[in-house]
Amino acid sequence: MDACAKKHPVLILATEDCSYPGANSVGQAHQGYPDNTYIIRTPTPALFPEKFYLDCFEKGVGGIIIMSCGVECPYEGAYPALAKRVDRIYALMKEKGLDIRRLRLTAICTVCNRAFIKEVNQMSQVVEELGAPGSEAKAA
Repeated sequence: MDACAKKHPVLILATEDCSYPGANSVGQAHQGYPDNTYIIRTPTPALFPEKFYLDCFEKGVGGIIIMSCGVECPYEGAYPALAKRVDRIYALMKEKGLDIRRLRLTAICTVCNRAFIKEVNQMSQVVEELGAPGSEAKAA
């Protein structure tokens, strides 16, 4: 991993019922993933407003992966609300000249070790390719 990817962290919002146990199982299996990755454990990512994501990018977070329970979310209506929110965030990102590949919504289950590692590695590659958040707007 080069210094650029380390400079721009990848943030993961992981649901405590599905994806956080999946991330934990990756650690228990001693499988590695990029060290520029930070995980926030949350009941549901639907709790985070659009401003949270834009503030993260403004403060240098290179990429955000929302790892949810998908349609199996225990909170009724949370996943459809989250999906709509992500659509609004994509629109706001485009307005600000941010590449929408910096934000990804995915479903990770409690035993999805390979999927977890694949998502983190892909986002790290995107961050490495794009550089600092906002630099893509300056290049256009």
